[in-house]
Amino acid sequence: MHATRDNPRLPGTQSVTPDVVAPRIPVPLYRQPGIYITPEWFIVAGRRFPVRELSNLQTVRGSQDRLTGRAVGATAVVLGAMGTALGFRGINHLTAATYLALAAAAFVPGVMAWFGHRVRPRSYELWGQYRGLTTLLYSSDEERQYGQVTRALVRAQEASRLGSLADPVASTPIWVPKRR
Repeated sequence: MHATRDNPRLPGTQSVTPDVVAPRIPVPLYRQPGIYITPEWFIVAGRRFPVRELSNLQTVRGSQDRLTGRAVGATAVVLGAMGTALGFRGINHLTAATYLALAAAAFVPGVMAWFGHRVRPRSYELWGQYRGLTTLLYSSDEERQYGQVTRALVRAQEASRLGSLADPVASTPIWVPKRR
């Protein structure tokens, strides 16, 4: 066989291009349990959103945990009550045990507020327009995972707009010489 000639074909066979043999399978941009993002679909917690129908994506911080909010409120009430009581009584006439009790009364709700904020942080929420309605698309209290999901969704929108990730418009060659 000569290197410059085509390979001999059996009679009745045709030349098959790679696109015919293997149809393009959507490239997953992000895949974790419960979350799957391709240029066509955004699937989260069993809900499916076509990427082309999502627009106006916005990041919002969720509301504070109830326990944390109540602890902050309790701290404010205790400090207000202590200030009022000290205003009537005067600081000079209090014993050491009273000072310790007042410090504990202010310290305990403050520690609860700090602990609640650290253990139960505010969630990150991804909102967007879907079929004309503002919809909560995704929510997570882990900043890293939230960032990965949002970046993958933005990449999916870009790929959907350009047509595909396999053949981006900017990298498609204009002319390719035939191999012999």
